[in-house]
Amino acid sequence: MAHPPKAGGPRLAYLDWMRGLAALIMLQGHVFHSLTAKPEQQGSVFVLSQFVGGIAPAVFLFLTGVTLAFMMDSRAKRGATPGERWRTALRRSGYFFGIAFLFRLQLWLFAAGQSPWTSLFKVDVLNCMGLAVLLLSPMALLDTPRRARVAAITGVAVAVVSPLISALDWSAVHPYVRAYFVPDYNYFSLFPWAAFLAFGLAGGSVLRLVPSADLPRLMQWSALVGMALWAVGRYVSDLPYPLYPKSDFWLDSPLLIVIKMGIVLMLLSLAFVWTRYINPARWSLLQQLGSTSLLVYWVHIELVYGRWFGGMKEAMPTAVAAIIALIVIAAMVLLSMAKTGNGNMRPLPILLKEKLGLAQALPAPAAGD
Repeated sequence: MAHPPKAGGPRLAYLDWMRGLAALIMLQGHVFHSLTAKPEQQGSVFVLSQFVGGIAPAVFLFLTGVTLAFMMDSRAKRGATPGERWRTALRRSGYFFGIAFLFRLQLWLFAAGQSPWTSLFKVDVLNCMGLAVLLLSPMALLDTPRRARVAAITGVAVAVVSPLISALDWSAVHPYVRAYFVPDYNYFSLFPWAAFLAFGLAGGSVLRLVPSADLPRLMQWSALVGMALWAVGRYVSDLPYPLYPKSDFWLDSPLLIVIKMGIVLMLLSLAFVWTRYINPARWSLLQQLGSTSLLVYWVHIELVYGRWFGGMKEAMPTAVAAIIALIVIAAMVLLSMAKTGNGNMRPLPILLKEKLGLAQALPAPAAGD
């Protein structure tokens, strides 16, 4: 979802496609969550919408780890010292914290007094990214093979200890600090969500180690491992033997992390196959959304959870919520196209500069350019 300016190099289509898929399921999930009437929230459509929507944060965090691994590896190949690589990772952490605060500030200002000032400190997925990247930034000191191993072990450790973190007494810790670490349905805490970013850091390191000619084989293994993780996670979670004295499956269970990681790895393989073999050259709605995922995230949160829908919040039948979800998705695609340009459409920032006389007008591209 959120990604800082690239360190260089072309965008990878399959990562944009995967990020766009996450944006798509996020959009529908948030619209249903915000607008569906309370009595209909027990229906199968709403439950399925929220389950699918819950995969989106895992994908975004995983891809953030992948791009972090790419950055660390590319900096090393350009001759950066371990200290320089670490500082770059710290700056990326600061980037996430910065946009997280600006995002909350914008929501608070637009609420015009209807939201308490304490909402500025809500721990959302961007805050989780910032803290996770900060704590994983020392991985920049390692070479890529060791980084892949250590990051994978870290991801497992975060998942395994999450129920133990929940069981601790945190009453002496300030609630704003506690929200960053303790699993809670209202926040994106470090435990267990940072596990996905750590696994992404490991996966991104592996992607950098594998020659491009071997990527198809790697993606086959990604699909197979993903299916195995999903199957094992489902099977073990159905056993009547609890792994922990106290654990909430939907909040802090390592088995839920295993299941979601299985889905993430299968989606990674699907994204690669789709963009490499099925639709390698044509315009893609998912790649379009994925290339502007931060903008889409930022705008749709204000639109869906702000004051724009007024009395429609938690008052719409499921069918009406589905129609509105389609409208919101279409609006976000158009916004994304206005940002990046598509076909004969020039990017909106360039058009504004031209209208204001700040940039020399560029010729419109011809069909097929």
